[in-house]
Formats: sequence, C-alpha cells, structure tokens
Amino acid sequence: MRAFAESGVEALPLDTLLVLVGVAGLAGLIDAIAGGGGLLALPALLWAGLPPVHALATNKLQGSFGTMTASYNFIRRGEIDLGRLRVPVLMTFLGSASGTLAVQRLGSELLNQMVPVLLIAFALYFLFSPRIGDQDAQHRVSHAMFGLLVGFTVGFYDGFFGPGTGSFFAAAFVLLLGYNLRRATAGTKVLNFTSNIASLIFFAFAGKVIWQVGLPMGLAQMAGAWVGSHLVIRHGTRLIRPLLVVVSLAISLKVLLSD
Repeated sequence: MRAFAESGVEALPLDTLLVLVGVAGLAGLIDAIAGGGGLLALPALLWAGLPPVHALATNKLQGSFGTMTASYNFIRRGEIDLGRLRVPVLMTFLGSASGTLAVQRLGSELLNQMVPVLLIAFALYFLFSPRIGDQDAQHRVSHAMFGLLVGFTVGFYDGFFGPGTGSFFAAAFVLLLGYNLRRATAGTKVLNFTSNIASLIFFAFAGKVIWQVGLPMGLAQMAGAWVGSHLVIRHGTRLIRPLLVVVSLAISLKVLLSD
C-alpha cells in the first residue's frame, strides 16, 4: 500500500474498486471502436478520490492495457502493417514523452479553447465526408512524413493534454494516408498505445501511478478492448463512424464545461 500512502490516498474499498473495474471494461470497449475511453475512466478515478496527477498517471496505466490489446488484435487480423508504422511509432513516442515533460512546466489554457473547435470540425468531417468508407483512398504523404507531421505532434498533444487524441489520429490516417475507417482505427490504436506507454514511463519514474488500482482496471480494459476490436473488424464503417461523431462531440462538451 506504499503508493497509496505516498499519494495521500487511503486504500480504496472493494466496492469502489469494483466500480472502477466495471468502468474500465466499458471504456476499453468504446476506446477500441472510436477512442475516448478516458472520458469515462479518468472522471471515475477522480470520483474514487485519487489526486488529479495520480488519476492521470493511473489512467495511462489502465489505458495502456486496452490499447495494447486492441493493437494486437488488429495486427493479428492483418488490419495494419506494423512495419510501415515504424517511423510514426518512434515519433509518437518522442512526442508524447516531450509533452509529458512540457506539461509540468507550461499551462494548457490555449488548448482548452482550441480542442473543442477542432473536435467539432472532425465530427462533421466523419459525419459527412465521402472519403470515409470501407475502401482505401490515395495517400497524400509517405508514412515517414506522416510520422513527422502527425506522430510527433499528436503524440506531444496526448502527453501534454490528451482529450480527443484518438479522433485526431483517426482523421489524420484518413486524410493523409487514405486509410479506410477500419484500418484508420487500427493504426490509431497502435499510436495511442505508443503515446500511453511513453507517458506512463515518466509518470512511473515520478512515483505517480497507483498500481493497485491501475492493474485491475487494466485487466478489465483488455477484455473490453478485445470485444471492441472484434466489433470493428466485423462491422467496419457503419459502427465506427457514428461512434466517432458521438465521442468527438462528447469530448468537446466535456472540455467546454470544464472551463
């Protein structure tokens, strides 16, 4: 119980931990399909009484289990070529690590104002764009350039602030690489897992992770992500598109109301 003692948080009652585990399972399911699982898990951790920085760190731990599971399932089913994402993965890791360090020195007030506007724009794009479907389109940049332009930038954003990361990655995969929405979701999970791990490493070294909470939630995340990624593979665009729109708008509303 050392982590609880150092954070000033008493060990959670079993019923509270069970609620967190249930929320994590649902978050893993939703996150594997459209992203935004943190929209459920992070408020639940704060509700349970974890200080904000420990809640953020523990959320990265449990979220890593979900994105890892979804990534593995997508790769195993041939939805993504991991070799082509080597540069985007590297740049996402570097970007997320940089963002995690930067947020400790800088404020995020500007992002609070910008993110809702961007996410509403992406929601409209997901809803109305004829480019989004089950067929790949012509790519506009190489995967290496994608890594430099998107991997580092969105990775930095995820380490620095976070809400809507999945929507940003998914839109970039469709717009710049011409991926169909199913493959874009698969690629998003790989890069999301990378950014989660990068942030988690720095939070863990700082002693901010509540492992006794994050690990059980992580196991539930794995179960939810396994189901969600299978649903994506089976149902494709008709499942992903409406959920992406709903999640993007929900995150926008949450950020606006938290100001």
